Amino acid sequence: MTLLTLFSSPKPFTDPHINILQRNAIESWMHLKDVKVILLGDEKGEAEVARDLGVQHLPNVDMNEKGTPLISSMLELAREHSDSPLLGIVNADILLMDDIREASKICVRSAEKFVLLGQRWDLDLTRPMQFDVDWQSHLKEKVRQEGKLHLPKGSDYFIFPRSCYTDIPDFAIGRAGWDNWFIYKARAKKWDVIDATPDVMIVHQNHDYRHLAGGQIHYSAPETKKNTEMAGGVVQTRYTILDATHQLRDGKITRPRPTSGRFWRGVEQILRKVFFFLPEDKVEKVVRPKRWKKQLSRIFANKTNDTNN
Repeated sequence: MTLLTLFSSPKPFTDPHINILQRNAIESWMHLKDVKVILLGDEKGEAEVARDLGVQHLPNVDMNEKGTPLISSMLELAREHSDSPLLGIVNADILLMDDIREASKICVRSAEKFVLLGQRWDLDLTRPMQFDVDWQSHLKEKVRQEGKLHLPKGSDYFIFPRSCYTDIPDFAIGRAGWDNWFIYKARAKKWDVIDATPDVMIVHQNHDYRHLAGGQIHYSAPETKKNTEMAGGVVQTRYTILDATHQLRDGKITRPRPTSGRFWRGVEQILRKVFFFLPEDKVEKVVRPKRWKKQLSRIFANKTNDTNN
């Protein structure tokens, strides 16, 4: 029995750059000990890549009306086709190293129910990686020299016991909102939400968004709006890594260290409880005044430009 089953629903492998990035990512997972890899979905080239790399492929995933795989179905299939105590959903452009397995083992010893997550490092990669004996040390050095730590607002992996997340909405994968809800759900259930950023380096290979409509990021997509509605609104989809209850640092699970980001996030949460009686848009103006002012500035600038024209 393996410790961890990693599963993912990749993009089509038709774009040469995306093909390279996803193959790099999947191969990095395959080089982890005590880990099983499952690819879910039926995108172009997926079956061929799964066969070439020797990983399990499950094409029969439930999809929404736009043909996007549903995370609820992905989780169901991952449970059905694995017996590992831990499951891990990960984006198909993320490189993983041995530290993710070590972190998982520490969490299993620490809590019965938890979710492990962390910030990613963004890095430009354009060529197939060579997975020689020293590939992890070479990658880490490249990240230190050229990479950039991403803000704690997005999550690219979640690792959790197979008994967790057994009842989730039919979120569309690859669209905003579902990852925030994963954190909200864990907090609501009082599971340990463990930020592994200090101990675990995950690497996001930078890419554009040509695979999406208009080549634009998915934040304003109709599927994102639907994800948000299924999550219960923007309050639930505001949860980020800043809402972690614990942190993995130097091999030990402790309370997160104070940061300005965590402080202001705490203030926001308190204000949301105080002004619970206000409509959601009014609460936004109270708890996120900077965001509100920026929006007003943009509106004012647009009106000024229209007048000048």
